[in-house]
Amino acid sequence: MVSDRRVDYLEELEQELDTRGLVARVVRTRSGPAFLRVVNPEAASLAEDVTCAPAPESHDHYYWWSWGERMHRVDDPGGAAVKLAHVLQPLRRELRGETGGTATRDPGAQGLGSHLPGPAPTEWPSGHS
Repeated sequence: MVSDRRVDYLEELEQELDTRGLVARVVRTRSGPAFLRVVNPEAASLAEDVTCAPAPESHDHYYWWSWGERMHRVDDPGGAAVKLAHVLQPLRRELRGETGGTATRDPGAQGLGSHLPGPAPTEWPSGHS
């Protein structure tokens, strides 16, 4: 059954994420496809629901972000786990001078995902409050 194969792929990713310290569980629903709920236990508000489905232009299966963007091939769950660990990593606050600080990601996790926004500003330009 096709859905069983998708669940198998999600379970492989679940195992990879568990080794990286993220909490991941396959969720099976009565009315929709199974998905993988991934949570950072150090910051529970950082969570992602991952699905598995073939790409529209082929029969190859991929992991998909909750917003519908293709994440990674299912034949490399370790690569998908690296991307998820990066996205679910909390931002660090670093002070720069006396005028305030900027939010930054861990410098060791650069270069993964051009879809990620840049550092969040801690001060608004004049005229914004």
